[in-house]
Amino acid sequence: MKKEKKLTTLESLIVMIVMFGILGTMMIGFNMTPQVPILLTFTLLLFYGKFRGFSWSELQDGIVDGVKPGIIPMIIFVMIGVLVSSWLISGVIPTIMVYGLEILNPKFFLLTVFISCCLVGVIVGSSFTTISTLGIIFMGIGQVMGIDAVLTAGSIVSGSLFGNNMSPLSGTTNLSTGIAGVKNVFSHIRTISHTALISATITAVIFLFIGHNRSQVDMSSVHHIINALQSNFFISPLMLIPIIILIGCAIMQVPAIPTLLSGSLAAIIMDMFINHTSFKTISTVIMQGFKLNSSDKQINTIVSGGGVSSMLDSISLILVALTLGGVLLKLGVVDNLIGKLSDKVNTPGKLVSASMISAIGVNFLVGEQYISIILPGTTFRGNFEKLGIKPQYLSRVLASGGADINALVPWGVSGIFISGILGVSPFAFIPFAFYVWINPLLTVIFAFVFGKSYMKDSQKTKHNLFFHTSILKSNN
Repeated sequence: MKKEKKLTTLESLIVMIVMFGILGTMMIGFNMTPQVPILLTFTLLLFYGKFRGFSWSELQDGIVDGVKPGIIPMIIFVMIGVLVSSWLISGVIPTIMVYGLEILNPKFFLLTVFISCCLVGVIVGSSFTTISTLGIIFMGIGQVMGIDAVLTAGSIVSGSLFGNNMSPLSGTTNLSTGIAGVKNVFSHIRTISHTALISATITAVIFLFIGHNRSQVDMSSVHHIINALQSNFFISPLMLIPIIILIGCAIMQVPAIPTLLSGSLAAIIMDMFINHTSFKTISTVIMQGFKLNSSDKQINTIVSGGGVSSMLDSISLILVALTLGGVLLKLGVVDNLIGKLSDKVNTPGKLVSASMISAIGVNFLVGEQYISIILPGTTFRGNFEKLGIKPQYLSRVLASGGADINALVPWGVSGIFISGILGVSPFAFIPFAFYVWINPLLTVIFAFVFGKSYMKDSQKTKHNLFFHTSILKSNN
C-alpha cells in the first residue's frame, strides 16, 4: 500500500518545532553561522520526505521551486557588490562621507539617518538600494562619530523599510497590491500610511531620544578623518553624478539591475577619466573589493569593502535557506499550518491577526519575502472577500508582515542582505529596527479597534445580523 505523501497538520507542527529547535540551539546557543544549521535541518527534512513517500525527483522539484524566487535578489546582490566597490574606488562614497561629517550633528545623527533613508526609500522604491548606498555611507560616518553600529543599522533599516512601504515604485508594494486585489497602488499606500506614519513618528522620537542623550563627539577625530579622506580621494560635487543617475533611473521606474549597473558604470567611467585608474585595476576591485592601503588604519577600515566576492557568503546562505523553504513547501508544511488558521477567523481583528501570523510564520519557515506575501495573500484573500473587508487592508498586512518582517529573520533574504552589507550581525541590529516591530503590531491593534470600518457598507449589516443570530442561538 502506497504511503500518503501529504504531511498531516500534527506532523507539520512537529516539523516546525524541531526545525526551530535545531536552528535556535545551533545559531543562538552555539553561535554558529546559519549555513550549517540550515543544511542540517534541510538534510533531515529531505530524508524524512523520502521516508513519507516523496520521490527524489519530487523533492528536487521542490528545491528548484524554492530557489526560483531568490534568483533575481541574488543577482541584485552581485550588482550591489559591483556598485559599492566602484563607488569606493572612484571616490563617490568618500565624497558623501566628507560632506556628511561636515554638516551632521552627532546628537541628531540617528534621527537624520532615519529621515534620510525614509526619503530616499520613497524615491528609489527599494530598501535594498537605499541600504546598500546611503546605508554604507551612514555606517562609515557613524563609526567616525563613535555611534554604536547597531543603532546606526537600526535607523537605516527602519527608514529604508518605511520608504519601501510608501513608494509606488516598490516591488513588494506593488506585489502586495496585486495579490490582495487592490486596483490602485495609491489606495494601498493611503491605507498603509495610517499605521506607517504613526510607526515612523514613534521611531523618530525614539532615535531622537537615544541620539540626544549622547555625549559630545571629539571633533578633532572627525576633522582627522575628513583630512585623511581628502588626502586619499578626489572629493568633489562631480562625484555625486552616479548618485543622481541612480535616483533618476529609479524615478523613471527602471528595474533594479539596470539601475545598479548604470550607477556602477558612471562611477567606473569617472574613475578612469578623473583618477586615471586602469581598467585592469578596476576589474580586480569589482571582483575582490576595494582595499585602501594608507598609513591610517582607521580610514582603511572605513572605506574598504564591496566587490562580488564580498556577497558570496550572503548568496550561499540565501541558497540554502530557500532550498529548505522549497522542501517545506513541497511537503505541505506551510499550507497545512496556514490553512488551519484561515478556517478559524470570522471578525476583522481575527482575520488580520491570522493573516499577519501566517505572513510572519512563512517568513521564518521559508525566509523569502515574496513567498511571504504570495502564500498568505492567496490563502486569505477569499476570507477577506467573504467578510466584505476592503482588499487594501489585506495588502497592508502583506506589506508589513510579509515584506518588512523578512528583515528580522536572520536566515531571510533581507536579514542576510542587511547583515552582509552593513557588517552587523542580524541578532545585533534586529532589536533596534524599531519601525519593523511597531508597524505590524499597530496593524493588528488597528484591526481590533477599527475593524468594523474596514468592511464594505453592504457587509456591515450582514455581519451584524450574523453576530446577533449567533448570540441568540447560543442563548437558546
